[in-house]
Amino acid sequence: MPRRRTHLSRLDHAWFERVAAAHIPGADQALPALSKAANHGRLWFASAATLAALGGPKARRAARRGVGSLALASLTTNVVAKYAVRRHRPSNDRVPFVRRPAKTPWTSSFPSGHSASAAAFAVGVALEAPRYGAVFAPLAAAVAFSRVYVGVHYPGDVLAGCALGVAAAAVTCYWWPPRPPLVRDSRTRVEAPALPRGAGLVIVANSGSGKGVPGRIPAHEHLRILLPEAEILIRDQDDDLMEILDKAVVRAGRSAGVLGVCGGDGTVSAAASRAAEAGLALAVFPGGTLNHFALDAGADTFEDTAHAVQHGEAVRVDLAHVADGDGTPVTDFVNTFSIGLYPELVRRREKLEDRLGKWPAAALSLLSVLRDATPLNLRVDGEPRTLWLLFAGNGHYYPDGLAPSHRPHLDEGLLDIRTVDADARLARTRLAISTLGGALNRSRVFHTQRVEKLTLDGLTDVDLLAHDGETTASPDTLRLTKSRGVLTVYSPAADLGEIRQQFLTATAHLTPPDGSPSPWQQLRLRGASQWRGRPTARPDREGPAR
Repeated sequence: MPRRRTHLSRLDHAWFERVAAAHIPGADQALPALSKAANHGRLWFASAATLAALGGPKARRAARRGVGSLALASLTTNVVAKYAVRRHRPSNDRVPFVRRPAKTPWTSSFPSGHSASAAAFAVGVALEAPRYGAVFAPLAAAVAFSRVYVGVHYPGDVLAGCALGVAAAAVTCYWWPPRPPLVRDSRTRVEAPALPRGAGLVIVANSGSGKGVPGRIPAHEHLRILLPEAEILIRDQDDDLMEILDKAVVRAGRSAGVLGVCGGDGTVSAAASRAAEAGLALAVFPGGTLNHFALDAGADTFEDTAHAVQHGEAVRVDLAHVADGDGTPVTDFVNTFSIGLYPELVRRREKLEDRLGKWPAAALSLLSVLRDATPLNLRVDGEPRTLWLLFAGNGHYYPDGLAPSHRPHLDEGLLDIRTVDADARLARTRLAISTLGGALNRSRVFHTQRVEKLTLDGLTDVDLLAHDGETTASPDTLRLTKSRGVLTVYSPAADLGEIRQQFLTATAHLTPPDGSPSPWQQLRLRGASQWRGRPTARPDREGPAR
Protein backbone atom coordinates (compact mmCIF):
# COMPACT_ATOMS: atom_id res chain seq x y z
CA MET A 1 0.00 0.00 0.00
CA PRO A 2 2.71 2.58 0.79
CA ARG A 3 4.39 1.77 -2.56
CA ARG A 4 1.14 2.19 -4.40
CA ARG A 5 0.54 5.48 -2.58
CA THR A 6 4.06 6.65 -3.48
CA HIS A 7 3.51 5.67 -7.11
CA LEU A 8 0.21 7.58 -7.29
CA SER A 9 1.85 10.59 -5.65
CA ARG A 10 4.69 10.55 -8.20
CA LEU A 11 2.17 10.25 -11.02
CA ASP A 12 0.18 13.14 -9.58
CA HIS A 13 3.28 15.34 -9.38
CA ALA A 14 4.34 14.37 -12.90
CA TRP A 15 0.99 15.36 -14.38
CA PHE A 16 1.05 18.62 -12.45
CA GLU A 17 4.49 19.40 -13.94
CA ARG A 18 3.19 18.67 -17.44
CA VAL A 19 0.23 21.01 -17.01
CA ALA A 20 2.48 23.70 -15.49
CA ALA A 21 4.77 23.52 -18.52
CA ALA A 22 1.92 23.50 -21.02
CA HIS A 23 0.82 26.57 -22.91
CA ILE A 24 -2.72 26.66 -24.30
CA PRO A 25 -3.46 29.63 -26.57
CA GLY A 26 -5.80 32.05 -24.83
CA ALA A 27 -5.94 29.99 -21.62
CA ASP A 28 -3.44 32.17 -19.72
CA GLN A 29 -6.03 34.94 -19.64
CA ALA A 30 -9.30 32.94 -19.60
CA LEU A 31 -8.65 30.16 -17.07
CA PRO A 32 -7.29 32.31 -14.20
CA ALA A 33 -10.29 34.64 -14.60
CA LEU A 34 -12.65 31.66 -14.65
CA SER A 35 -11.01 30.16 -11.57
CA LYS A 36 -11.38 33.46 -9.70
CA ALA A 37 -15.02 33.80 -10.78
CA ALA A 38 -15.77 30.45 -9.13
CA ASN A 39 -14.44 31.59 -5.73
CA HIS A 40 -17.03 31.01 -2.98
CA GLY A 41 -19.42 29.59 -5.59
CA ARG A 42 -20.13 33.02 -7.10
CA LEU A 43 -20.10 31.70 -10.66
CA TRP A 44 -22.61 28.97 -9.84
CA PHE A 45 -24.92 31.18 -7.80
CA ALA A 46 -25.02 33.64 -10.70
CA SER A 47 -25.67 30.76 -13.11
CA ALA A 48 -28.52 29.49 -10.95
CA ALA A 49 -30.07 32.96 -10.75
CA THR A 50 -29.86 33.37 -14.53
CA LEU A 51 -31.32 29.92 -15.11
CA ALA A 52 -34.22 30.58 -12.74
CA ALA A 53 -34.95 34.04 -14.15
CA LEU A 54 -34.82 33.18 -17.85
CA GLY A 55 -35.98 29.56 -17.89
CA GLY A 56 -39.24 27.80 -17.17
CA PRO A 57 -40.29 25.46 -14.33
CA LYS A 58 -37.77 22.81 -15.29
CA ALA A 59 -34.96 25.37 -15.26
CA ARG A 60 -36.00 26.62 -11.82
CA ARG A 61 -36.05 23.08 -10.43
CA ALA A 62 -32.62 22.49 -11.94
CA ALA A 63 -31.28 25.70 -10.41
CA ARG A 64 -32.57 24.74 -6.96
CA ARG A 65 -31.04 21.28 -7.12
CA GLY A 66 -27.77 22.65 -8.45
CA VAL A 67 -27.46 25.07 -5.54
CA GLY A 68 -28.50 22.41 -3.04
CA SER A 69 -25.92 19.97 -4.40
CA LEU A 70 -23.25 22.69 -4.32
CA ALA A 71 -24.04 23.50 -0.68
CA LEU A 72 -23.75 19.85 0.35
CA ALA A 73 -20.51 19.37 -1.60
CA SER A 74 -18.98 22.54 -0.19
CA LEU A 75 -19.88 21.54 3.36
CA THR A 76 -18.44 18.04 2.93
CA THR A 77 -15.27 19.25 1.25
CA ASN A 78 -14.36 22.29 3.32
CA VAL A 79 -15.56 21.18 6.76
CA VAL A 80 -14.79 17.45 6.67
CA ALA A 81 -12.48 16.28 3.87
CA LYS A 82 -9.88 19.05 3.98
CA TYR A 83 -9.34 18.58 7.70
CA ALA A 84 -9.29 14.78 7.46
CA VAL A 85 -6.58 14.78 4.75
CA ARG A 86 -3.87 17.37 5.21
CA ARG A 87 -1.93 17.89 1.98
CA HIS A 88 0.37 20.76 1.12
CA ARG A 89 -0.34 22.88 -1.92
CA PRO A 90 1.91 22.26 -4.92
CA SER A 91 4.87 24.55 -5.49
CA ASN A 92 3.96 26.89 -8.30
CA ASP A 93 7.52 27.84 -9.24
CA ARG A 94 7.08 26.09 -12.60
CA VAL A 95 3.79 27.87 -13.28
CA PRO A 96 4.09 31.08 -15.35
CA PHE A 97 3.59 34.14 -13.20
CA VAL A 98 0.71 35.42 -15.35
CA ARG A 99 -1.34 32.33 -14.42
CA ARG A 100 -0.79 32.38 -10.67
CA PRO A 101 -3.52 33.70 -8.35
CA ALA A 102 -2.75 36.88 -6.44
CA LYS A 103 -3.05 34.94 -3.17
CA THR A 104 -2.35 31.24 -2.74
CA PRO A 105 -5.01 29.42 -0.67
CA TRP A 106 -3.82 28.26 2.75
CA THR A 107 -6.20 25.33 3.22
CA SER A 108 -5.39 21.69 2.45
CA SER A 109 -4.83 20.93 -1.20
CA PHE A 110 -6.89 17.73 -1.05
CA PRO A 111 -9.62 17.71 -2.27
CA SER A 112 -10.32 20.65 -4.56
CA GLY A 113 -13.29 22.62 -3.26
CA HIS A 114 -13.76 24.47 -6.57
CA SER A 115 -13.93 21.17 -8.44
CA ALA A 116 -16.39 19.70 -5.95
CA SER A 117 -18.68 22.71 -6.25
CA ALA A 118 -18.44 22.75 -10.05
CA ALA A 119 -19.21 19.05 -10.41
CA ALA A 120 -22.01 19.17 -7.84
CA PHE A 121 -23.73 22.09 -9.55
CA ALA A 122 -23.47 20.65 -13.06
CA VAL A 123 -24.63 17.17 -12.02
CA GLY A 124 -27.40 18.60 -9.84
CA VAL A 125 -28.72 20.62 -12.79
CA ALA A 126 -28.45 17.57 -15.06
CA LEU A 127 -30.49 15.43 -12.68
CA GLU A 128 -33.47 17.73 -13.18
CA ALA A 129 -32.81 18.87 -16.75
CA PRO A 130 -30.18 16.92 -18.75
CA ARG A 131 -30.07 19.52 -21.53
CA TYR A 132 -29.24 22.33 -19.13
CA GLY A 133 -26.72 20.03 -17.45
CA ALA A 134 -25.01 19.54 -20.81
CA VAL A 135 -24.65 23.32 -21.06
CA PHE A 136 -22.92 23.60 -17.67
CA ALA A 137 -20.77 20.45 -17.92
CA PRO A 138 -18.03 22.06 -20.10
CA LEU A 139 -17.96 25.10 -17.81
CA ALA A 140 -17.60 22.87 -14.74
CA ALA A 141 -14.81 20.90 -16.43
CA ALA A 142 -13.01 24.14 -17.32
CA VAL A 143 -13.21 25.35 -13.70
CA ALA A 144 -11.83 22.04 -12.45
CA PHE A 145 -8.94 22.07 -14.95
CA SER A 146 -8.21 25.73 -14.16
CA ARG A 147 -7.27 24.80 -10.58
CA VAL A 148 -4.35 22.75 -11.88
CA TYR A 149 -3.54 25.23 -14.62
CA VAL A 150 -3.14 28.13 -12.16
CA GLY A 151 -0.98 25.97 -9.90
CA VAL A 152 -3.07 25.61 -6.72
CA HIS A 153 -4.03 21.91 -6.97
CA TYR A 154 -2.64 18.59 -8.10
CA PRO A 155 -4.71 16.65 -10.67
CA GLY A 156 -5.56 14.09 -7.98
CA ASP A 157 -7.08 16.85 -5.83
CA VAL A 158 -9.30 17.86 -8.72
CA LEU A 159 -10.43 14.31 -9.49
CA ALA A 160 -11.24 13.71 -5.84
CA GLY A 161 -13.18 16.99 -5.68
CA CYS A 162 -15.17 16.07 -8.78
CA ALA A 163 -15.99 12.66 -7.29
CA LEU A 164 -17.20 14.32 -4.09
CA GLY A 165 -19.33 16.76 -6.07
CA VAL A 166 -20.97 14.00 -8.09
CA ALA A 167 -21.63 12.04 -4.90
CA ALA A 168 -23.17 15.09 -3.21
CA ALA A 169 -25.55 15.62 -6.13
CA ALA A 170 -26.49 11.93 -6.08
CA VAL A 171 -27.15 12.00 -2.33
CA THR A 172 -29.72 14.77 -2.75
CA CYS A 173 -31.87 12.30 -4.71
CA TYR A 174 -32.39 10.18 -1.58
CA TRP A 175 -34.20 12.91 0.35
CA TRP A 176 -35.29 15.00 -2.61
CA PRO A 177 -36.20 12.76 -5.60
CA PRO A 178 -35.92 14.53 -8.97
CA ARG A 179 -39.10 15.00 -10.94
CA PRO A 180 -38.87 12.40 -13.73
CA PRO A 181 -39.34 13.45 -17.37
CA LEU A 182 -42.98 13.49 -18.39
CA VAL A 183 -43.80 10.44 -20.53
CA ARG A 184 -46.47 11.95 -22.73
CA ASP A 185 -47.31 8.70 -24.50
CA SER A 186 -48.50 7.26 -21.17
CA ARG A 187 -51.38 9.75 -21.03
CA THR A 188 -54.78 9.01 -22.57
CA ARG A 189 -54.98 11.46 -25.42
CA VAL A 190 -58.38 12.79 -26.52
CA GLU A 191 -59.83 15.05 -29.17
CA ALA A 192 -60.28 18.73 -28.40
CA PRO A 193 -61.18 21.78 -30.50
CA ALA A 194 -58.20 23.28 -32.35
CA LEU A 195 -58.29 27.08 -32.04
CA PRO A 196 -55.69 28.83 -34.25
CA ARG A 197 -54.54 32.08 -32.62
CA GLY A 198 -56.94 31.26 -29.77
CA ALA A 199 -60.08 32.18 -31.72
CA GLY A 200 -63.12 31.23 -29.62
CA LEU A 201 -61.17 30.64 -26.40
CA VAL A 202 -62.45 32.42 -23.26
CA ILE A 203 -59.80 32.80 -20.53
CA VAL A 204 -60.24 33.87 -16.91
CA ALA A 205 -56.93 35.31 -15.67
CA ASN A 206 -56.03 36.48 -12.19
CA SER A 207 -54.75 40.04 -12.40
CA GLY A 208 -51.73 39.25 -10.19
CA SER A 209 -50.50 36.32 -12.27
CA GLY A 210 -47.00 36.86 -13.62
CA LYS A 211 -46.32 40.04 -11.63
CA GLY A 212 -43.37 40.43 -9.33
CA VAL A 213 -41.19 37.99 -11.24
CA PRO A 214 -38.08 39.65 -12.69
CA GLY A 215 -37.96 39.54 -16.47
CA ARG A 216 -41.56 38.36 -16.88
CA ILE A 217 -44.54 40.21 -18.23
CA PRO A 218 -48.02 40.12 -16.66
CA ALA A 219 -50.03 37.04 -17.54
CA HIS A 220 -52.73 38.77 -19.63
CA GLU A 221 -50.08 40.42 -21.82
CA HIS A 222 -48.29 37.10 -22.22
CA LEU A 223 -51.56 35.47 -23.26
CA ARG A 224 -52.34 38.20 -25.79
CA ILE A 225 -48.94 37.66 -27.42
CA LEU A 226 -49.44 33.92 -27.73
CA LEU A 227 -53.19 33.84 -28.49
CA PRO A 228 -54.15 37.24 -29.90
CA GLU A 229 -57.74 36.27 -30.79
CA ALA A 230 -58.66 34.79 -27.38
CA GLU A 231 -61.10 36.63 -25.12
CA ILE A 232 -59.47 37.37 -21.75
CA LEU A 233 -61.51 38.20 -18.66
CA ILE A 234 -59.21 39.72 -16.05
CA ARG A 235 -60.20 39.04 -12.46
CA ASP A 236 -59.13 41.80 -10.08
CA GLN A 237 -58.46 41.11 -6.42
CA ASP A 238 -61.88 42.30 -5.28
CA ASP A 239 -63.84 40.44 -7.98
CA ASP A 240 -65.77 37.28 -7.17
CA LEU A 241 -64.02 34.39 -8.90
CA MET A 242 -67.14 32.22 -9.15
CA GLU A 243 -69.17 34.97 -10.84
CA ILE A 244 -66.47 35.55 -13.45
CA LEU A 245 -66.09 31.80 -14.05
CA ASP A 246 -69.84 31.43 -14.51
CA LYS A 247 -69.81 34.29 -17.02
CA ALA A 248 -66.86 32.73 -18.87
CA VAL A 249 -68.59 29.31 -18.97
CA VAL A 250 -71.63 30.84 -20.67
CA ARG A 251 -69.48 32.66 -23.25
CA ALA A 252 -67.32 29.59 -23.89
CA GLY A 253 -70.41 27.43 -24.37
CA ARG A 254 -71.71 29.83 -27.02
CA SER A 255 -68.33 30.00 -28.73
CA ALA A 256 -65.83 27.15 -29.26
CA GLY A 257 -66.62 25.14 -26.14
CA VAL A 258 -63.27 25.81 -24.48
CA LEU A 259 -62.68 27.48 -21.10
CA GLY A 260 -59.24 28.84 -20.24
CA VAL A 261 -57.93 29.64 -16.78
CA CYS A 262 -54.77 31.35 -15.62
CA GLY A 263 -54.00 31.26 -11.91
CA GLY A 264 -52.96 29.01 -9.06
CA ASP A 265 -54.21 25.54 -8.24
CA GLY A 266 -57.22 26.84 -6.29
CA THR A 267 -58.41 28.89 -9.27
CA VAL A 268 -57.74 26.00 -11.64
CA SER A 269 -59.74 23.63 -9.43
CA ALA A 270 -62.77 25.94 -9.47
CA ALA A 271 -62.55 26.27 -13.25
CA ALA A 272 -62.16 22.51 -13.69
CA SER A 273 -65.33 21.87 -11.68
CA ARG A 274 -67.35 24.21 -13.89
CA ALA A 275 -65.77 22.96 -17.11
CA ALA A 276 -66.67 19.36 -16.24
CA GLU A 277 -70.24 20.34 -15.36
CA ALA A 278 -70.70 22.28 -18.61
CA GLY A 279 -68.90 19.74 -20.82
CA LEU A 280 -66.18 22.21 -21.84
CA ALA A 281 -62.55 21.49 -22.64
CA LEU A 282 -60.12 23.17 -20.23
CA ALA A 283 -56.96 25.13 -21.09
CA VAL A 284 -54.77 25.63 -18.01
CA PHE A 285 -52.16 28.39 -18.09
CA PRO A 286 -49.81 28.03 -15.08
CA GLY A 287 -50.13 31.41 -13.39
CA GLY A 288 -49.68 30.43 -9.75
CA THR A 289 -46.69 29.83 -7.52
CA LEU A 290 -46.47 26.04 -7.64
CA ASN A 291 -48.82 25.01 -10.46
CA HIS A 292 -48.99 21.36 -9.43
CA PHE A 293 -51.88 20.47 -11.72
CA ALA A 294 -50.44 22.16 -14.80
CA LEU A 295 -47.12 20.36 -14.33
CA ASP A 296 -48.81 16.97 -13.97
CA ALA A 297 -50.96 17.65 -17.03
CA GLY A 298 -47.84 18.46 -19.10
CA ALA A 299 -48.70 22.15 -19.50
CA ASP A 300 -45.59 23.48 -17.77
CA THR A 301 -45.64 26.88 -19.47
CA PHE A 302 -47.99 29.28 -21.23
CA GLU A 303 -46.34 28.26 -24.49
CA ASP A 304 -47.14 24.59 -23.87
CA THR A 305 -50.83 25.32 -23.40
CA ALA A 306 -51.00 27.79 -26.30
CA HIS A 307 -49.45 25.21 -28.63
CA ALA A 308 -51.90 22.52 -27.48
CA VAL A 309 -54.90 24.86 -27.89
CA GLN A 310 -53.93 25.78 -31.43
CA HIS A 311 -53.40 22.14 -32.42
CA GLY A 312 -56.21 20.44 -30.51
CA GLU A 313 -53.91 18.28 -28.34
CA ALA A 314 -55.37 17.17 -25.00
CA VAL A 315 -55.48 14.45 -22.36
CA ARG A 316 -58.28 13.15 -20.19
CA VAL A 317 -58.22 13.79 -16.44
CA ASP A 318 -60.23 12.63 -13.42
CA LEU A 319 -62.08 15.03 -11.15
CA ALA A 320 -62.47 14.21 -7.44
CA HIS A 321 -65.56 15.23 -5.46
CA VAL A 322 -66.22 15.91 -1.77
CA ALA A 323 -69.80 15.77 -0.48
CA ASP A 324 -71.40 15.75 2.95
CA GLY A 325 -73.38 12.87 4.45
CA ASP A 326 -76.54 13.85 2.54
CA GLY A 327 -74.71 13.94 -0.78
CA THR A 328 -74.66 17.74 -0.98
CA PRO A 329 -71.49 18.87 -2.82
CA VAL A 330 -68.87 20.51 -0.61
CA THR A 331 -66.05 20.98 -3.13
CA ASP A 332 -64.15 19.33 -5.96
CA PHE A 333 -60.39 18.91 -6.23
CA VAL A 334 -57.92 18.22 -9.03
CA ASN A 335 -54.82 17.67 -6.88
CA THR A 336 -55.16 16.88 -3.19
CA PHE A 337 -57.49 16.87 -0.19
CA SER A 338 -56.42 16.64 3.45
CA ILE A 339 -57.46 16.97 7.08
CA GLY A 340 -55.40 17.06 10.27
CA LEU A 341 -51.78 18.20 10.28
CA TYR A 342 -51.29 18.13 6.53
CA PRO A 343 -52.57 21.64 5.65
CA GLU A 344 -50.25 23.26 8.21
CA LEU A 345 -47.43 20.91 7.21
CA VAL A 346 -47.74 21.97 3.58
CA ARG A 347 -47.83 25.66 4.49
CA ARG A 348 -44.61 25.42 6.51
CA ARG A 349 -42.93 23.11 4.00
CA GLU A 350 -43.52 25.46 1.08
CA LYS A 351 -41.80 28.28 2.99
CA LEU A 352 -38.65 26.16 3.32
CA GLU A 353 -38.47 23.94 0.25
CA ASP A 354 -36.89 26.49 -2.12
CA ARG A 355 -33.90 26.69 0.24
CA LEU A 356 -33.75 23.11 1.54
CA GLY A 357 -35.46 20.90 -1.02
CA LYS A 358 -38.84 19.24 -0.66
CA TRP A 359 -37.98 16.31 1.61
CA PRO A 360 -35.77 18.15 4.15
CA ALA A 361 -38.38 20.93 4.29
CA ALA A 362 -41.14 18.34 4.83
CA ALA A 363 -39.16 16.64 7.62
CA LEU A 364 -38.44 19.88 9.50
CA SER A 365 -42.01 21.08 9.05
CA LEU A 366 -43.40 17.81 10.38
CA LEU A 367 -41.24 18.02 13.49
CA SER A 368 -42.43 21.58 13.99
CA VAL A 369 -46.16 20.84 13.73
CA LEU A 370 -45.92 17.65 15.81
CA ARG A 371 -44.79 19.57 18.91
CA ASP A 372 -48.22 21.01 19.66
CA ALA A 373 -50.50 18.87 17.49
CA THR A 374 -53.64 17.09 18.66
CA PRO A 375 -54.63 13.83 16.90
CA LEU A 376 -58.02 13.38 15.24
CA ASN A 377 -60.60 10.80 16.29
CA LEU A 378 -62.81 9.73 13.38
CA ARG A 379 -64.17 6.78 11.42
CA VAL A 380 -62.72 5.84 8.05
CA ASP A 381 -65.18 3.68 6.09
CA GLY A 382 -66.79 2.83 9.41
CA GLU A 383 -63.54 1.87 11.17
CA PRO A 384 -62.57 3.95 14.25
CA ARG A 385 -59.15 5.56 13.74
CA THR A 386 -56.94 8.03 15.60
CA LEU A 387 -54.84 9.92 13.05
CA TRP A 388 -52.36 12.74 12.83
CA LEU A 389 -53.45 13.37 9.26
CA LEU A 390 -55.31 12.01 6.26
CA PHE A 391 -54.26 12.83 2.69
CA ALA A 392 -56.22 12.02 -0.47
CA GLY A 393 -54.72 12.51 -3.92
CA ASN A 394 -56.66 12.72 -7.18
CA GLY A 395 -54.70 9.80 -8.64
CA HIS A 396 -51.60 7.94 -7.50
CA TYR A 397 -48.84 10.30 -6.42
CA TYR A 398 -45.12 9.56 -6.34
CA PRO A 399 -43.05 9.19 -4.24
CA ASP A 400 -44.73 7.67 -1.21
CA GLY A 401 -44.47 9.65 2.01
CA LEU A 402 -45.48 13.16 3.02
CA ALA A 403 -43.84 15.01 0.12
CA PRO A 404 -45.67 13.72 -2.99
CA SER A 405 -44.50 15.50 -6.11
CA HIS A 406 -46.06 14.11 -9.30
CA ARG A 407 -48.57 11.77 -10.94
CA PRO A 408 -47.64 9.65 -13.98
CA HIS A 409 -51.34 9.07 -14.77
CA LEU A 410 -54.33 11.36 -14.42
CA ASP A 411 -57.27 9.10 -15.30
CA GLU A 412 -56.91 5.99 -13.13
CA GLY A 413 -60.22 6.50 -11.36
CA LEU A 414 -58.60 6.00 -7.95
CA LEU A 415 -57.97 8.07 -4.82
CA ASP A 416 -54.49 7.91 -3.27
CA ILE A 417 -55.15 7.70 0.48
CA ARG A 418 -52.30 8.22 2.99
CA THR A 419 -52.76 8.21 6.75
CA VAL A 420 -50.46 8.53 9.77
CA ASP A 421 -51.67 6.73 12.89
CA ALA A 422 -51.54 8.49 16.24
CA ASP A 423 -52.69 5.63 18.51
CA ALA A 424 -49.62 3.39 18.18
CA ARG A 425 -47.11 3.28 21.04
CA LEU A 426 -44.62 6.18 20.73
CA ALA A 427 -46.34 7.14 17.49
CA ARG A 428 -45.05 10.72 17.55
CA THR A 429 -41.44 9.64 18.10
CA ARG A 430 -41.59 6.85 15.52
CA LEU A 431 -43.06 9.22 12.98
CA ALA A 432 -40.31 11.80 13.58
CA ILE A 433 -37.48 9.21 13.36
CA SER A 434 -38.79 7.53 10.22
CA THR A 435 -39.32 10.91 8.53
CA LEU A 436 -35.81 12.13 9.34
CA GLY A 437 -34.38 8.83 8.08
CA GLY A 438 -36.25 9.09 4.80
CA ALA A 439 -38.05 5.81 5.56
CA LEU A 440 -41.58 6.99 6.33
CA ASN A 441 -43.09 4.73 3.66
CA ARG A 442 -41.75 1.72 5.61
CA SER A 443 -42.97 2.91 9.01
CA ARG A 444 -45.80 1.02 10.72
CA VAL A 445 -47.58 4.28 11.54
CA PHE A 446 -47.81 5.26 7.86
CA HIS A 447 -50.43 3.59 5.65
CA THR A 448 -51.42 3.93 2.00
CA GLN A 449 -54.25 2.56 -0.09
CA ARG A 450 -55.85 3.18 -3.49
CA VAL A 451 -59.65 3.28 -3.47
CA GLU A 452 -62.51 4.43 -5.69
CA LYS A 453 -64.37 6.15 -2.83
CA LEU A 454 -63.95 6.91 0.86
CA THR A 455 -66.31 7.84 3.69
CA LEU A 456 -65.18 9.86 6.73
CA ASP A 457 -67.52 10.49 9.63
CA GLY A 458 -67.37 11.50 13.26
CA LEU A 459 -65.37 14.60 12.23
CA THR A 460 -66.17 16.58 15.36
CA ASP A 461 -62.45 17.35 15.83
CA VAL A 462 -62.12 18.73 12.29
CA ASP A 463 -62.91 22.38 11.62
CA LEU A 464 -61.36 22.81 8.18
CA LEU A 465 -60.51 20.62 5.23
CA ALA A 466 -57.83 21.62 2.74
CA HIS A 467 -58.12 21.11 -1.02
CA ASP A 468 -55.87 22.39 -3.81
CA GLY A 469 -54.38 25.12 -1.65
CA GLU A 470 -57.73 26.34 -0.34
CA THR A 471 -59.66 25.64 2.88
CA THR A 472 -63.35 24.94 3.47
CA ALA A 473 -65.41 24.38 6.60
CA SER A 474 -65.86 20.67 7.24
CA PRO A 475 -69.19 18.96 7.98
CA ASP A 476 -69.33 15.97 10.35
CA THR A 477 -69.42 13.48 7.46
CA LEU A 478 -67.52 13.53 4.17
CA ARG A 479 -67.78 11.30 1.13
CA LEU A 480 -64.93 11.32 -1.40
CA THR A 481 -65.65 10.03 -4.92
CA LYS A 482 -64.23 10.28 -8.44
CA SER A 483 -65.54 11.03 -11.94
CA ARG A 484 -63.16 9.21 -14.22
CA GLY A 485 -61.88 11.00 -17.31
CA VAL A 486 -64.57 13.68 -17.10
CA LEU A 487 -62.11 16.51 -17.88
CA THR A 488 -60.51 17.22 -21.24
CA VAL A 489 -57.35 19.24 -20.53
CA TYR A 490 -55.09 20.70 -23.21
CA SER A 491 -51.57 19.26 -23.17
CA PRO A 492 -48.98 19.23 -25.98
CA ALA A 493 -48.28 15.83 -27.51
CA ALA A 494 -44.53 16.50 -27.67
CA ASP A 495 -41.99 18.29 -25.50
CA LEU A 496 -41.48 21.73 -27.02
CA GLY A 497 -38.32 22.61 -25.08
CA GLU A 498 -38.10 25.59 -22.73
CA ILE A 499 -35.45 27.48 -24.69
CA ARG A 500 -37.47 27.14 -27.86
CA GLN A 501 -40.57 28.34 -26.02
CA GLN A 502 -38.84 31.45 -24.72
CA PHE A 503 -37.75 32.29 -28.26
CA LEU A 504 -41.30 31.69 -29.49
CA THR A 505 -42.71 34.23 -27.05
CA ALA A 506 -40.01 36.76 -27.90
CA THR A 507 -40.81 36.51 -31.63
CA ALA A 508 -44.58 35.99 -31.50
CA HIS A 509 -45.25 39.71 -31.95
CA LEU A 510 -43.58 39.55 -35.37
CA THR A 511 -46.69 37.87 -36.85
CA PRO A 512 -47.57 39.65 -40.15
CA PRO A 513 -50.56 42.04 -40.07
CA ASP A 514 -52.61 39.81 -42.44
CA GLY A 515 -52.71 37.11 -39.77
CA SER A 516 -50.53 34.61 -41.63
CA PRO A 517 -48.03 32.68 -39.47
CA SER A 518 -44.62 34.24 -38.85
CA PRO A 519 -41.55 32.34 -40.12
CA TRP A 520 -40.95 31.00 -36.62
CA GLN A 521 -44.58 29.84 -36.30
CA GLN A 522 -44.32 28.10 -39.66
CA LEU A 523 -41.23 26.25 -38.39
CA ARG A 524 -43.12 25.36 -35.23
CA LEU A 525 -46.10 24.04 -37.23
CA ARG A 526 -43.83 21.84 -39.34
CA GLY A 527 -42.12 20.49 -36.21
CA ALA A 528 -45.44 19.51 -34.68
CA SER A 529 -46.99 18.02 -37.83
CA GLN A 530 -45.79 14.52 -36.97
CA TRP A 531 -48.08 14.57 -33.94
CA ARG A 532 -51.18 15.90 -35.67
CA GLY A 533 -52.20 12.56 -37.14
CA ARG A 534 -51.89 10.51 -33.95
CA PRO A 535 -55.07 8.51 -33.18
CA THR A 536 -57.12 9.89 -30.32
CA ALA A 537 -59.98 8.60 -28.19
CA ARG A 538 -62.84 10.44 -26.61
CA PRO A 539 -62.98 10.15 -22.82
CA ASP A 540 -65.59 7.96 -21.20
CA ARG A 541 -67.52 10.19 -18.83
CA GLU A 542 -67.61 7.47 -16.25
CA GLY A 543 -66.11 4.04 -16.08
CA PRO A 544 -64.75 1.36 -13.82
CA ALA A 545 -61.44 1.91 -12.03
CA ARG A 546 -58.45 0.14 -13.46
